[in-house]
Amino acid sequence: MTQKEPIKMEDLVARINELKKGGPIDLSMEEDLAIAIMNLISLEEHLCFTGLKTGKDEYFGTLDEIREMRKTLLAKMIEKNEGETWCTCKHLLSATMRLIEVGTKLFSDGKKEEAKEMYGRAHKLFSIFWALRLKLIDLSEVRGIAEEEKPWTLTDIMDKMVDCCKE
Repeated sequence: MTQKEPIKMEDLVARINELKKGGPIDLSMEEDLAIAIMNLISLEEHLCFTGLKTGKDEYFGTLDEIREMRKTLLAKMIEKNEGETWCTCKHLLSATMRLIEVGTKLFSDGKKEEAKEMYGRAHKLFSIFWALRLKLIDLSEVRGIAEEEKPWTLTDIMDKMVDCCKE
């Protein structure tokens, strides 16, 4: 099995331009949906641990309801038939949320540089989620993105496309 060539910047730009042919890209509602999904994943985790710590099974029933809601909402963003992309996207969103929470705790403890590092990692994961969501890359290209040094990173490009402040 040969390793796939890393994605070239000109190929990525061509994919973005193809997306833009349909008009301006406004992903603000989808960004809100992605953040809601992050929170539902976090809620699933909390309900699981609360059920385990208290021994009350009703938390697991609520967890199941939340999970079904999260699955339905994630299906609005990612096609289920994309195999590992579905799970990868779920875990990218989950890790993004957790890194934001760690960054927030570090920031409140006065560790601002460490917090900014965590926020930066969260931002990179969120950018990879969007690149997968918009089919700018596939899973085999994620490793190449992490390893390559480019004047314009995937994060830079996604920042230009996903701007929640444009309504």
